[in-house]
Amino acid sequence: MLSRLGSDHRRIASGAMRVALFLLLGKAVGAFKEMAVAYRYGVSAVVDAYQFTMTLANWLPVTMVGTLSVVLIPVLVRLRRQDARQRARFLGELQAWTLTAGIALAALTYAAWPLVLSWAGMGLDEQTRAMSRELTLAFAPAAMLTLLTGISAARLRAHERHVNTLLDSVPALVILAWVMLAASGPQVGPLLWGTLVGYTLQSVWLLWLASRADGIWARPYWGFQAQQWPELVKAAGIMLVGQVAMSFVGPLDQYTAANLGANANATLGYAARLISLLLGVGAASVGRAALPVLADIHARGDAHHGRRMALKWSLGMVAAGGVAALIGWLLAPWGVALLFERGAFTAQDTQAVAGVLRWGLVQLPFYFGVLILVQLLASQNRYRVMALIALCNFAVKFVLNPLLAPVMGVEGIMLATGIMYASSYVCYLLVSLRHVPPAATSAKTEE
Repeated sequence: MLSRLGSDHRRIASGAMRVALFLLLGKAVGAFKEMAVAYRYGVSAVVDAYQFTMTLANWLPVTMVGTLSVVLIPVLVRLRRQDARQRARFLGELQAWTLTAGIALAALTYAAWPLVLSWAGMGLDEQTRAMSRELTLAFAPAAMLTLLTGISAARLRAHERHVNTLLDSVPALVILAWVMLAASGPQVGPLLWGTLVGYTLQSVWLLWLASRADGIWARPYWGFQAQQWPELVKAAGIMLVGQVAMSFVGPLDQYTAANLGANANATLGYAARLISLLLGVGAASVGRAALPVLADIHARGDAHHGRRMALKWSLGMVAAGGVAALIGWLLAPWGVALLFERGAFTAQDTQAVAGVLRWGLVQLPFYFGVLILVQLLASQNRYRVMALIALCNFAVKFVLNPLLAPVMGVEGIMLATGIMYASSYVCYLLVSLRHVPPAATSAKTEE
């Protein structure tokens, strides 16, 4: 089947198949971890605290990694054509400033957490707040480790190596082992130590693999002498505006759920993790494989070919997402029961989570379709357009959450997300249909 595709289509397809395999294995580990958490804790204050802390503590580092991945991978693809000394200098400076930013972010997360709890966690009870404060002992250093992991993953993806996708499951695997082997009762200790050790192992392992892929064991340099910095900083600054706006979607959902009453965060969290499984295997596999290929095509000066490829893949992904959403809607109660309904997780909890999951499936076709178009615009360096669309996305979500959640409950939060991705897909499709000459995209990093 792959032999009938063009060479660039084959690169995306073969990369997507590897990513999908790694994602399936990784998501299986994540699913077992969620089963273990559900078995031990059910829908309880511990899970509320864990979900709340994980979402809010991760939002800034994940946002920064998302921004850097989009703008860094095209730079690293072009860097492969330069000599070893230039590559070592840039990678060393990148590593040094990532480490510095990570340490500062970890300190900021820990110091600011009482303010976070007083604002976003005002709907949580005192027991849940206390557990959240305890969990920051793991999630503050995890913020630093997330940045280091993201840089290593981008280095691997620039070489079209996608093993980082498999290693995304390392924290979940360690948490799974810690939760199942712990002898304590309903306490946050297993989640805390599993998170801290898991993120550390993942970061060290990926750094070793990235250094092998580059053939460079770059030691940190604190400076901005590499010639790639002006382009990278300019592009990252523009992208960060949109990414920060989109990053508030998760905390906004947590804030909305926290004000819906007890256990709403836990219910939303279980459904969201099942949605992320479908999104990851179905869409992220193609998206992660596409960016380095599209960036390479654009670097060759064949932007029209890359645009045509991306549109074909996008329409195919919309159709695949629609089929996945329909099947998921029919199987939602059975799937939730299979994964979670044991121990402290009851049949009533299954019905609640399945109802939220069904409304979350609305986003699948649009998310599937938009992700490949995101990679197209990134390969064309059209970061200003991407930032504007991200701001519009957050505006849609910001308006719809308080309108739908009071009426529909947690289901309304998921429906608002589906509408947000539908509007995002329309915007990206209209922008992608407009042909942009290669000279324009290479000359204007800001667009």
